[in-house]
Amino acid sequence: MISIKIDSKVLADVEQAIRPHAKALFDDLGTTRMAIIELASVERTEQGPDEDKDDIVKVRIVDIEIAADEFTDEKLRQQSSAMYRQRSAEGTLDEVA
Repeated sequence: MISIKIDSKVLADVEQAIRPHAKALFDDLGTTRMAIIELASVERTEQGPDEDKDDIVKVRIVDIEIAADEFTDEKLRQQSSAMYRQRSAEGTLDEVA
């Protein structure tokens, strides 16, 4: 199994995209924003054959676009739901010959 860690380094472009949402996120703890993100693997740690630990991959957010209005938020939620259904249904239907 591979463990996942998220790199805490925030790139300038990512910070710039999040900046307009920072106050709302700060003022209302627990609030959410829908976003499209791009991840990059930036580091890996492989365990030795005698170690009983998982290998680790560290990922960093390298690009992000955040829904700025209710319309875009709803569109992203619909797309997220469709992607989830596709991912979670994989292998659950019999293949049609």
